[in-house]
Amino acid sequence: MSSRGIALHCSSSAGIPRLRTIMKVTTPKSAATTARTLFAAAVIALALGWGMAPASAHNDEIGSSPEGGSVVTEQPGEFSVTTSDLLLDLGGSGAGSAMVVTGPADAPLFYGDGCGTVSGATVETTAQLGAAGQYTVIWQTVSTDGHPISDEYTFDWQPAADQVLADGAVTAPACGTKADAVTTDAATSPPANLGSTDAAGDSTPAWIGGILGAVVLAGAAALLLLLRRKRRR
Repeated sequence: MSSRGIALHCSSSAGIPRLRTIMKVTTPKSAATTARTLFAAAVIALALGWGMAPASAHNDEIGSSPEGGSVVTEQPGEFSVTTSDLLLDLGGSGAGSAMVVTGPADAPLFYGDGCGTVSGATVETTAQLGAAGQYTVIWQTVSTDGHPISDEYTFDWQPAADQVLADGAVTAPACGTKADAVTTDAATSPPANLGSTDAAGDSTPAWIGGILGAVVLAGAAALLLLLRRKRRR
């Protein structure tokens, strides 16, 4: 459909006033262009808003399992973080939430599949631990206001004699994919592509950045669907 704007101008001829009408037509093509422009602007604003907002302004971590700083002697099996408010469950593998367990600190490997499952105010994952030492749980999820939040905590893994130790992976897992694993014996020395704890830390932003990108794309897709529905009406 087209929209028309009418402007009336007054002129006179031989002392008799006359009205002249000027029509301004907005075509469907220009309307579609405007819609695309608004959509692009909204996506950019969405991405910038999420990227710049500090995590401290949203949900706070209020508890974890295992507890940060604790000594663990039996395989936990499950790892979880509980926040101060509900979390956004985007559904699907790797859609907005991720958790990975890495350790021990002197020869870090990765454990678990990297997937984070949301349940109310809690995000959780499953993993089996390897050699004894300090482990770090790194997590990221999305608060109900749409902002990504992330943090990490550590605990000391001192397995009892009857505990079965798992093989770790040399690369950080991406939810839905299988990472290359090494045996527990190999965990006594740093893998060639990690070298040190700093190397493991360097790999973390890559998968966190991937999650952020997925969240922004999900928001953009939802906005596009809304615009299409309005245009059909």
